[in-house]
Amino acid sequence: MAISSAGSQTRAQLGAGDQAVPRDRRSRRRRGGDTAAAYLFLAPQLLGMVVFMVGPLLFALVLAFYHWDGFGTRSFAGLSNFAEIVSDPRIQRSAVNTVWFTVLQVPGLMLTGLFFALLMQRAGKLTPVYRLAFFAPVITSSVAVAAIWLWLFNPDISPVNNTLREIGMPAPNWLQDARFVIPAFAIVGIWQGLGYQLVMFMAGLQSIDRSYLEAALLDGCSEWQKLRHVTIPLLSPTILFLSITSIIGSFQVFDYIYVFFGDTAPDSARTIVYEVVQIAFQQFNFGEASALAFLLFLALLVVTGCQLAAQKKWVHYTE
Repeated sequence: MAISSAGSQTRAQLGAGDQAVPRDRRSRRRRGGDTAAAYLFLAPQLLGMVVFMVGPLLFALVLAFYHWDGFGTRSFAGLSNFAEIVSDPRIQRSAVNTVWFTVLQVPGLMLTGLFFALLMQRAGKLTPVYRLAFFAPVITSSVAVAAIWLWLFNPDISPVNNTLREIGMPAPNWLQDARFVIPAFAIVGIWQGLGYQLVMFMAGLQSIDRSYLEAALLDGCSEWQKLRHVTIPLLSPTILFLSITSIIGSFQVFDYIYVFFGDTAPDSARTIVYEVVQIAFQQFNFGEASALAFLLFLALLVVTGCQLAAQKKWVHYTE
């Protein structure tokens, strides 16, 4: 009886093993089918990314080492395009203008966004109305925004200048005085981008666990202490994301300049992307334009890498 029982158990185990093999095959086939279906659904997006992003990026990188006017044959230039770009005083001035615009816009945008997000926490039922009002410029065309501010910066009819005169402050000639051109661009950028920053900061504030704030209140912390030691550290992931995207966007400013000045922007108003467009489509020197665009890409890559490397020291992620 014991031998027959052992034999039946052995046959049962062998039968279970035989059933496990087809089951494993079926599961592998199912996973393979799911993977194939996933790639099939991703294929249009991947194809579009290759055709419209990766392909042009590689073509621009290759073009940076050639002389080409867009029509004739290309001739190999080596590093001469990069040498011309680096030694050009006008492009050096444009790089300084771009950095100055970034220094003015990014902190101003983030500080105003955080300030109004904190105020919106107390808006109550009117929060959706205020959020819509702040976000409206974000979805407005940059050309339309620039056209509005072109009127606001008009020294003769500018309500901004009239307000400054009424309160006893000097009214600058925003678009003609070299000292105020880049600050004027920064004001327009802050006004248009404030709504996006506001929404992101509000989302970050709503994700903060209320128990941290309640504990700080029980410990006798003031509003400033709660903001400095609790709210801002817990908002650090949002601050990191917004700082990265804001810097990338500020380095690519172009549309305001083109609406304000067209093809005749003075040296005090030119930025890197404006130079890329002028070199490519006014001078028809696509090699130098590609070289400048590639240097801009490298600069943004380095800045973003430094931000990501430094996040370990000040970004706090909650579990």
